[in-house]
Amino acid sequence: MLEQLNPGDMVYAASHIYNDGGIPEIGDDALLAEPGTRGVIVETGHLEEAPQRAIFLVRFEDSSLNLGPPTGCWAEELSATKPELEAGD
Repeated sequence: MLEQLNPGDMVYAASHIYNDGGIPEIGDDALLAEPGTRGVIVETGHLEEAPQRAIFLVRFEDSSLNLGPPTGCWAEELSATKPELEAGD
């Protein structure tokens, strides 16, 4: 389903998304999005090292509804619908 989405489409974080070092102005391992955080797709593509896997560049909202930095996400880290959160999340 995510492969049919385009830049400008809304998605949600399906899991905790942390900085893997790809965003230099934010600390390594900083939490970028919690499950259920809304974001917008900026770009889609594939990495040269993994051409069979789609990667999505997403900007997630913060608590003030400001868009954060573009963040590379794999399809399994995203959902086209807001995920059901478990008690305590």
